[in-house]
Amino acid sequence: MKFAILNGEIIERSEAKVDVEDRGYQFGDGVYEVIRVYNGKMFTGTEHMNRFVKSLDSIGIVLPYTMEQLTKLLEELVAKNNLQLGTIYMQITRGVAPRNHAFPAENITPSLVAYTKEALRPLESLKKGVKTIVTEDIRWLRCDIKSLNLLGNLLAKQKAAVEGCFEAVQHRNGNVTEGSSSNIYIVKNGVVITHPSDNLILKGITKDVILQICTSNNIVVKERTFTLDELANADEVFLSSTTSEVMPIIEVDGKRVADGLPGTVTRRLQEAFEQEIEKQCGALKDKTLN
Repeated sequence: MKFAILNGEIIERSEAKVDVEDRGYQFGDGVYEVIRVYNGKMFTGTEHMNRFVKSLDSIGIVLPYTMEQLTKLLEELVAKNNLQLGTIYMQITRGVAPRNHAFPAENITPSLVAYTKEALRPLESLKKGVKTIVTEDIRWLRCDIKSLNLLGNLLAKQKAAVEGCFEAVQHRNGNVTEGSSSNIYIVKNGVVITHPSDNLILKGITKDVILQICTSNNIVVKERTFTLDELANADEVFLSSTTSEVMPIIEVDGKRVADGLPGTVTRRLQEAFEQEIEKQCGALKDKTLN
């Protein structure tokens, strides 16, 4: 991808540089979003923008653009890079200022960076399911903010990678919260259960779509905490994220989930999720259930 956005301008990606005293670089003082692109169109773009602004508000950064201006910029970036299937990454930091833990006393301009990359849908994993491990959730208590501070997430994801697994399922005192980069769900007796969207997890955009799909398809869903024991004895387990969509989990800590195959409810949700993609972005070339 040849072009990127730097502070409101689309420029050659190789020219997109940030100052060494940018507070995002030194403190992780900023927020980010990742938006999926199908057929050259942003999926749930408005919802991602709204969450982006909410995260900015939570840490006292004012978006230096209107929502319309930022959306138009991202659309132009997608078109200029001729991106058909992939992702947009964007972040805003508090800006450049002499290093000091407290916020700068003077007004500084927030720094915006955005770029795109091609990314295929993980169809093989979507069809067969993935393996996960369980790990303690060591992150801070404001996981609802999509902050640049991701060290806890990285350590969990690396632990999963070392074990040859796709994701790490995190828990606090035996209660499952979310994955290192995903929301986690169990299915028991046909009921979908997932952690409430409070400060302990990130309110997933894909999660919101799944909850809407459940309501539209008469699938009972409960947002409540569930335990590691419930996870171990679930009929089905799956995760969701912008890039993973509705991903079946077939193994947790070396133990098969039920018969070790993606479950019926998960398959229904995958099919309905693909229909939602097509509604917003047009026909998909390949589908999970083909």
